[in-house]
Amino acid sequence: MAWTDTARREHARRNPRYTSDMTDREWGLLAPFMPPPRALGRPRETDLREVTNAILYLVSTGCQWRLLPKDFPPVSTVQRYFYAWRDDGLFVRISNTLVMRAREMEGREASPTAGVIPSRRMQAVACQAADSQSVKTTESGGPCGYDGAKKIKGRKRHIVTDTLGFLVGLMIHTGDIQDRDGAPAVLKSIRARWPWLRHVFADGGYAGPKLKAAMKGCGAWTIEIIKRSDTATGFEVLPRPLSRFAGKPLPGSGSVVERTFAWLGRCRRLAKDWEKSIASATAMAFIAHIRLLTRRIARHCYA
Repeated sequence: MAWTDTARREHARRNPRYTSDMTDREWGLLAPFMPPPRALGRPRETDLREVTNAILYLVSTGCQWRLLPKDFPPVSTVQRYFYAWRDDGLFVRISNTLVMRAREMEGREASPTAGVIPSRRMQAVACQAADSQSVKTTESGGPCGYDGAKKIKGRKRHIVTDTLGFLVGLMIHTGDIQDRDGAPAVLKSIRARWPWLRHVFADGGYAGPKLKAAMKGCGAWTIEIIKRSDTATGFEVLPRPLSRFAGKPLPGSGSVVERTFAWLGRCRRLAKDWEKSIASATAMAFIAHIRLLTRRIARHCYA
């Protein structure tokens, strides 16, 4: 996207406090998902909008929990709500609902019929490799593994996007699991949520019979491998396949997903794998996606 004067005005965040704070329009998209107060016990005194703003500040800036500004609710309160919402699956539900709304906004059916799957590695040493993100892990620990192909010790993010680049599936696992071994798990995790998504565009890392064999008994999946020609030398633009469902040209699988990773990478919390648990790392990625969708939908609906 070219940063023209019009684009800068459209994306400007001139909030009186922090640029990560939600506007009234953005909060209107999330407020219906907030849990109601309990019928028994003390009345709720915490402002859930401020809790959400604190979580968005954390994800956007990448700061430590203890460095949250004092004008947010106490750190222990924000953490308690974050862990409760994470364990309840609230972030995933919000993300999925906003994906459907964003797709309808783009003139598509709410439920996608085709997806794109690659993987991105999070490594423990600072080096750069193609189709991977080089980040450092921290001393917080947690599951990690060594990827012999990339010589990376860390974790992998496996995501599935629709053809618009919206996140429809995410699974984080140790780096010693190969791409085609991790793909069945993430595809199975979205089978019930997106029942019409059965055609998947994948890059050359998923070629071969192993992935198709692992998906047997999990529905009628079709895997279309998008890869460069064996006779090509140097740089080559990947083909633009035609979706049998939408009949519209689609970009190569790599460009769609790399753009999604770039969108999520605007949140500095995802620049490194700071989380000890995979559940928290997954929640942070979905929060970054929610941040993206709420801003996009609010701009479109109130333009």
